[in-house]
Amino acid sequence: MADPVELTVAEASVLAGRVLDEVEKAVVGKRGALMQVLAAVLAKGHVLLEDYPGLGKTLAARSFARALGIEFTRAQFTPDLLPADLTGSFVYDQRRGEFEFRRGPLFTGLLLADEINRTPPKTQAALLEAMQEHQVTVEGETFPLREPFHVLATANPIEYEGTFPLPEAQLDRFLLRVGFGYPSSGEEYDVLARRLERRREEVDLEQVTDGPGLLALQAAVETVTVDESVGRYCVDLAVATRTHPDVLTGASPRGSLGLVLAARAFALLRGRDYVVPEDVKAVARSVLSHRITVRPELWMTDTSGRSVVDAVLTQVPTPATLNR
Repeated sequence: MADPVELTVAEASVLAGRVLDEVEKAVVGKRGALMQVLAAVLAKGHVLLEDYPGLGKTLAARSFARALGIEFTRAQFTPDLLPADLTGSFVYDQRRGEFEFRRGPLFTGLLLADEINRTPPKTQAALLEAMQEHQVTVEGETFPLREPFHVLATANPIEYEGTFPLPEAQLDRFLLRVGFGYPSSGEEYDVLARRLERRREEVDLEQVTDGPGLLALQAAVETVTVDESVGRYCVDLAVATRTHPDVLTGASPRGSLGLVLAARAFALLRGRDYVVPEDVKAVARSVLSHRITVRPELWMTDTSGRSVVDAVLTQVPTPATLNR
């Protein structure tokens, strides 16, 4: 792969906006959620798309891969899925008289892990290694994954029978958890109208960039500055989740780091080379809510990680916005 070109924050913001515009041709009326997904990708993270069936989770993943110009594979997670079905395995080549490694779907640019909570923990662990270490280990031999590599996993918040809940360690590896929600009646009719107008199921999307271009976008995010007051604000938010009375375990330091990284990417999407507290607030729910465990006695109430994050956002003082 060729070395990525260098982009300024302004150039990167325009290019990222074109990616969002292209994806919106397929996923109607969800630009806010799509911005969060793209922010996670630009921050070199992984995304858990958790929502009800039929709301465009799989379509969004496929559309991002097309617009970003990176290789796309899809793995349908089922109770009988084995780790080797993801990583690949050694197969005996009779002509050569030796074993050769055949790569699995993890060797890609963007992996759609569909219904991730339907596969056993052993297979989830294989995915966890790839997400965290960007490598897979098969029969004691380690194979690095090429950059860029991102996982967009989907999970349905219903039909828990026969599922394997994600362990906290794996949930923590997802930079963001995003939900699309039901569209408005106008947006839903727009979906119907577009389908009738194009007279076919598939949506034609143009490739906006490619693998080196995505790496250049990610490099531009690294140049976005974070003032100390904003960094301490991220820490204060994470610490506040640990001391909230409804919380059993709060966000780890990975949560405060995730806030900074996601907010930096979100600032770039908004065309700025510096982070303001509003960028942090925009991503706080998606970054922190899945890292919070509420007390068991509150499981049957409306208390959730999201409600805790909403509470700490109102309690923690917001630093003054810097003018540039």
